[in-house]
Amino acid sequence: MTRSPLHALLLLIGFANAAPVLADAVDGSALYAACASCHGAQAEGNPTLQAPALAGLNADYLSRQLEHFKAGRRGSDPADSIAAPMRAMAATLVDKQAVTAVATYLAGLPLPAIPSSLSGNAALGSRLYQAKCGACHGGKAEGNPAMNTPRLRQQHDSYLQRQVVHFRQGVRGSDPTDRYGKQMKMMAASVNDAELLDVLAYISSLDKP
Repeated sequence: MTRSPLHALLLLIGFANAAPVLADAVDGSALYAACASCHGAQAEGNPTLQAPALAGLNADYLSRQLEHFKAGRRGSDPADSIAAPMRAMAATLVDKQAVTAVATYLAGLPLPAIPSSLSGNAALGSRLYQAKCGACHGGKAEGNPAMNTPRLRQQHDSYLQRQVVHFRQGVRGSDPTDRYGKQMKMMAASVNDAELLDVLAYISSLDKP
């Protein structure tokens, strides 16, 4: 089919208008480079720095946490000195597009292999987990995007332990606008320290062949 000069001109105009969209696309991997010194080149986390693994987490969950840091809903409690630097890092993501780009990049990374570092009874932990956590976080701790819950397996158990304690103490999840954090505060209060170790042992066992 022969195209008229007008048709060709319109096509050129269309491509010209589309070009800025492609040029302005945000590179999530480039933005993440500033985070790699703590969270690892493949976002596998670093327990020495008490930095969690981020690879393979749900993008919506990651975006929400970054927005919480930016807004001061998370990391602003004086008792959460480890998370406080994340507020400054999150602030470097200047808009929602940048937040989404980083979250999408992290969600696409392969899940890391993480050894357990804490001791507990996995058999007891299995029963506790299914009774208290499984309905939201999934029977195999795989997370449930429909319920806005993150994956717990293939995460550093020391990080999970610290977060549950922080929820229990109100260091995390106390902001009135943090709806899901308030739910976790209630659940965290339902397990004692020994039970928590058992639950974490069960979660860690899910990653073993």
